[in-house]
Amino acid sequence: MTVTALVVDDEVDLCRLMQITLTKMGIKSDVAYTLSQARAYWQQNDYDFCLTDLKLPDGSGLELVKHISNSSSTPIAVITAHGSMDLAIEALKLGAFDFVNKPLELPRLRQLVENALKVIHQNNEAEAAPECSPEQQMLDSRLIGDSAVMHPLKNTILKLARSQAPVFLSGASGTGKEVVAKLIHDLSPRRDGSFVPVNCGAIPSELMESEFFGHKKGSFTGAVADKQGLFQQANGGTLFLDEVADLPLAMQVKLLRAIQEKTVRAIGDTKELPVDIRILSATHKDLNQLVQSGLFRQDLYYRINVIELKLPTLNARRDDIPVLAKHFLALIAKEWQLDTPPSLTAAACERLQHHDFAGNVRELRNLLERAVTLAETYTIDVSHLGLAELDTQQSQNTNAVDNTALTSNPSNYKEDNQPAIASVINKEEIGQTSTVKQSEQAKTNLHPYRTITQHYPSTIQRSMANSIESDRSPISSIEQELTTSHTTHDEQTRSKEDFQSQLLPAKGLEHYLQEQEKNLIITALKQTGWNKTQAAELLGTTFRSLRYRMKKLDIAEDQAD
Repeated sequence: MTVTALVVDDEVDLCRLMQITLTKMGIKSDVAYTLSQARAYWQQNDYDFCLTDLKLPDGSGLELVKHISNSSSTPIAVITAHGSMDLAIEALKLGAFDFVNKPLELPRLRQLVENALKVIHQNNEAEAAPECSPEQQMLDSRLIGDSAVMHPLKNTILKLARSQAPVFLSGASGTGKEVVAKLIHDLSPRRDGSFVPVNCGAIPSELMESEFFGHKKGSFTGAVADKQGLFQQANGGTLFLDEVADLPLAMQVKLLRAIQEKTVRAIGDTKELPVDIRILSATHKDLNQLVQSGLFRQDLYYRINVIELKLPTLNARRDDIPVLAKHFLALIAKEWQLDTPPSLTAAACERLQHHDFAGNVRELRNLLERAVTLAETYTIDVSHLGLAELDTQQSQNTNAVDNTALTSNPSNYKEDNQPAIASVINKEEIGQTSTVKQSEQAKTNLHPYRTITQHYPSTIQRSMANSIESDRSPISSIEQELTTSHTTHDEQTRSKEDFQSQLLPAKGLEHYLQEQEKNLIITALKQTGWNKTQAAELLGTTFRSLRYRMKKLDIAEDQAD
């Protein structure tokens, strides 16, 4: 079956060049020079793909892009003049699958047409098996979940896979951004090319240009051989820039030119090389906020954020937790070479669905790995998860304790905000409250990575309990204890200062150290019968050093007596 194409441009010579190139590739084409003529051709004939200029005599090519994208799945590419990247980005957002810049380069045009033919082939396969296409099977097997938020996400991924537009994946850490990026690549016409993921925050700034664009031998110290950069490695495939917000500003300028011109120059090279890549980027940070604060270039933001795909958190898709847990347990059993895949009890599964996953899907897998390790059998129960009890039960217990403390002995409550409110607490209530709090802490302190601060009765509480036992006024007892403790503390402080002042040397630190050194040397000499060699060995020094110190400290041999 012959592939047909519609070429729309107002330049006659350029239309003839594109028509000749398409004919050599075995593609039949029709040429339209205006927007109205292109619409008439489109209504009268069936085309496999369309190639249109954005600036036409009677209108804009964006109108044709919007019309074709809304009415069919036919791939449409746009031709842009140099410097009109904003229009190209707008066309990609409206549904165009790729763009090519003027002046038109034939190798780049052939690449675009080949990508369009791959999209056509995918569309034909999907129409042949609409119920369960290979793309849908791959999507369901690798993107686990069937909740309400997952259906539109999967449909959007299928649409993005057919396009060549840059995609920005936003979402919290652990939501599976790299999984979605790899899925977009494997579902796209670039599936036969390389998928090159790179963590922008893990590359030192000094080596970033060499890692991205490569270098030539001898271009700098240590460049002993030519090296391909990440752009060259991803040629014909997809380059995934993870944590793109961590790129330094100097590298953002160079990355912007590489994305816009689709050419790179290695360090030490004299010419630029064309690359055919698709850019996918992701970060857990708010890029818009970084742009406003001046930490991320606005022009690069609009280049990589042509289409934004927001990934939901695991808390927003709790219905998928049982399916995800079963999937991860099967993977763990395969990786750890277990005879039988572990399984969750109903109580454990329910507890997972009520857990607040701050780390999203990554936290779920880590939690299951720990549970498989701690479980003695292949059945994982709630106790193996290491999670605290639900917060609702904790809040109910806390409210019960607070109500007991506030409602006991209400007749003694005073509204004049005096310390006499302490009289409502008796010794029995203090013991009950302490017992309840300790039991709560014993119940909630089950997670191995979460600690709970133990609260002990304060000095004031103990003094209150003693005052109640002795039937004395709580206010006077507290004041008396505070006064006594204050007086005792002052006396201890003064005695400590007097003792420390007595320890200080009267003639200064230097004189004190010299006296100590002199006494040590005389002691060593006495023990050795004033044998300087043996005394030096005893002190751990040399003979010459000992003689020097004896002379310095005025230690004469006649002191032997």
